[in-house]
Amino acid sequence: MEKIDTLYKEWTGLQPLSLENQKRLDQKFMLEFNYNSNHIEGNTLTYGQTKLLLMFGETTGDAKLRDYEEMKAHNVGLELVKREAKDKERPLTENFIRELNRTILVEDFYKMSKNGGRYLVKVGQYKTRPNSVITATGEMFDYASPEETPALMTDLVKWYNEEEAKGELCPIQLATLFHYRYIRIHPFEDGNGRIARLLVNYILMRYGYPMVIVQSKDKENYLNVLHKCDIEVGLNPSDGANAQLEQVEPFLEYMEGIAKHALEMSIKAAKGESIEEEDDFAKRIALLEKEAKLQRDSKKNKTQTKADKVINILSLLYLPLRDNIVNTLKSAAHIFYQQEWDETHFSKTSDRKNASKIEKIEEWIKNANTDKKTEMLSDIKSIYYMYVLRYPKDEYKVLPSVLTIGFSITLGDEYYTISTLGNKQFSYNTYPSEKEVEKIVSKYKTEVLEKIETAIHGAE
Repeated sequence: MEKIDTLYKEWTGLQPLSLENQKRLDQKFMLEFNYNSNHIEGNTLTYGQTKLLLMFGETTGDAKLRDYEEMKAHNVGLELVKREAKDKERPLTENFIRELNRTILVEDFYKMSKNGGRYLVKVGQYKTRPNSVITATGEMFDYASPEETPALMTDLVKWYNEEEAKGELCPIQLATLFHYRYIRIHPFEDGNGRIARLLVNYILMRYGYPMVIVQSKDKENYLNVLHKCDIEVGLNPSDGANAQLEQVEPFLEYMEGIAKHALEMSIKAAKGESIEEEDDFAKRIALLEKEAKLQRDSKKNKTQTKADKVINILSLLYLPLRDNIVNTLKSAAHIFYQQEWDETHFSKTSDRKNASKIEKIEEWIKNANTDKKTEMLSDIKSIYYMYVLRYPKDEYKVLPSVLTIGFSITLGDEYYTISTLGNKQFSYNTYPSEKEVEKIVSKYKTEVLEKIETAIHGAE
């Protein structure tokens, strides 16, 4: 820490930087920030690799549809941190942390689960599913449960504000301990590692330190150091969320190392010296290469075939919505002996009399890359879903023998519509908001209740 204190004094003594030197330093940091945030590759379900997945924001499934926007959102999140850090009178809040998560993840999206299913990631909201990982020895390593998370986050933010006010910890110690405690909570479904590293810079900037970067080439060392701390602190999530500084010494040493590098680089910039590194050119090329690929993919998505559009609607909207409705209506389903659903599609040349029934839509999607299926998908103009409850149990004989609800999705060339949302138009690769989905499900709950109430009251 003595070396860092010396460098920090030199750095503060060089303030303010000239406009030219500040610009060079900002450009260097932005290169490092974007490169290292977007240059993490590969994952498996081992402890280290799954932790890498959770810490560095690697996603699977349909994430490519979001990558381009997320890449641009990195800078927006950084500017948000810079703005907030300047206001020394304003304490850290949970609302700011949630806003940061919402900013870097852009919008709600579906993600693949370990069992191959899909679940909705709601940006800016604390997790609703456990995000534990499997260790190399096959044991479960638990982050805080969804039930524990709100209270632990409230405690974390309160602790940080109190420690900042006391001033007993130096900025690097405070940032290190906050990062470690935050990661052991892992409060969001996605983006936790990026948030942790942004908040480290939020803390350092409040004290006038230059921003620091965890290099992607050093990610294994970074994760191994955190793992050493996990062993010292213990596996209980509550212990992790209340770790003490002496328990995270390996991580403090790591953070001191990257802070020292940031100070040395910043001092060079302040003195007008070169801050170019040997691999800067390669980093710029790699970023441009990725941006070009994402732009190509983005344009490709805009020129999808009709079959591609239908598959996305079925996979990312229809199936989750269908399952949501079925799960929501379970309370009513137990009154009946039988529940089922009919899934029907209409082609441009068919009508209700000769519509084709989809026997198992999951298998239908799975085999969609065959020529026959692709042709069929291209010809679809609408999908109709009907949920049916049949044969009320003996004690509920006053109910109708069949109770049905349904909705349809109409697929145009540029837009699709959902009947239960007043045929509101959605462009392809965009989906109803959370509130709109809740509105659809709520409509069916109300409809089922009204039909049951009408039958019972009518029999009195």
